[in-house]
Amino acid sequence: MTSLEQDFLRGLKEVLGDKRGFTPLHEPEFGGNEWKLVKDCLDSTFVSSVGKYVDHFEFLLAEYTGAKYAVAVVNGTAALQISLLLAGVRAGDEVLIPALSFVATANAVIHCGGIPHFVDSEWSTLGLDVTRLANYLEQCSQPKDGKLINRLTGRRIAAIVPMHTYGHPVDMSSLLDLANTYNLPLVEDAAESLGSTYKGEHTGTFGLLGTLSFNGNKVITTGGGGAILTNNEKLARQAKHLTTTAKKPHRWEFFHDEVAWNYRLPNLNASLGCAQMECLPEFLRLKRCLAHRYQEVFEEISGVEFVAEPANSQSNYWLNTLRLKEPSSQLRDLVLAVANNAGYQCRPTWTLLNKLPMYTDCPRSPLPVAEQLEASLINVPSSAMLVRDCYKLDA
Repeated sequence: MTSLEQDFLRGLKEVLGDKRGFTPLHEPEFGGNEWKLVKDCLDSTFVSSVGKYVDHFEFLLAEYTGAKYAVAVVNGTAALQISLLLAGVRAGDEVLIPALSFVATANAVIHCGGIPHFVDSEWSTLGLDVTRLANYLEQCSQPKDGKLINRLTGRRIAAIVPMHTYGHPVDMSSLLDLANTYNLPLVEDAAESLGSTYKGEHTGTFGLLGTLSFNGNKVITTGGGGAILTNNEKLARQAKHLTTTAKKPHRWEFFHDEVAWNYRLPNLNASLGCAQMECLPEFLRLKRCLAHRYQEVFEEISGVEFVAEPANSQSNYWLNTLRLKEPSSQLRDLVLAVANNAGYQCRPTWTLLNKLPMYTDCPRSPLPVAEQLEASLINVPSSAMLVRDCYKLDA
């Protein structure tokens, strides 16, 4: 065992305690009104896609994020697919997305008939590098008939999808300027960043549309679920229409005016989400305490650094992340093996999307930073409840 592996394990023990069990990467906490609201939903018998909790959950999301409208759906992938369609992505279009992202970002593009176009990430935010993207677009694209065309493929570049990695906001001011320069719609993948803000505004509210996820490992969960955020009333109506099989409202008739999807979030899941939203501020407080503890401890360990929230931002610290100062997938995997063998569930970042077999032929920019991040990032246990367990903080 090398010195770094020993030091990394020592750091985990100092932050989380020297446990003899298993510490998951991120697990949900149900200490509020979850049982009460779920039981109320069951008692009402309205457990599918219609019910008071769906409407209330959407209201709570809009109120919390500052978006004018929120549309609850079955998962984050569905939210992103519908958002891309509403942003105008069509078959054969290219969509600019970070190569360093969860596979759902690329899959949503494919579900629209589009083609992912992978771009590089930035060292401090872990998200899309706006400066590199600007230079790349200047070289590889040209305007033609009101469209932005990829010089190499001849295809239209139709949208940009920034992903707020592990809750750390992308530099949205610069990205908005770039998107406006090229007249490209922004669709924010904020699946991981509920509770994160950039210059005081919530992630997912800067672009034409934004998306959230409520999977079981997110800051709050509905078991499975997602949401579309927008400030555009027409787009909100269209999102709700497309996610409810395009059924025209009527007391008894079944009339559908286009091919659409059954993507609405069930009332039962929404009842859980409503209870979780009540706990969100406390979850975020506890997660920041845990993040600060990681930062404090690992500042004293050479060879590794804590990924802190970017400038002008407040991160939800969904997954606390450590970065090897010298990128090495071999050393990263040795550290992961030692940590996991000791009962601390740690993981690497995702395999770059351009390396997955279904995406190897997709267009991409040079990816030097993403390659280094892939070889150096390690996610460590980040559940809010760990703060209570380790530091005896009251809720």
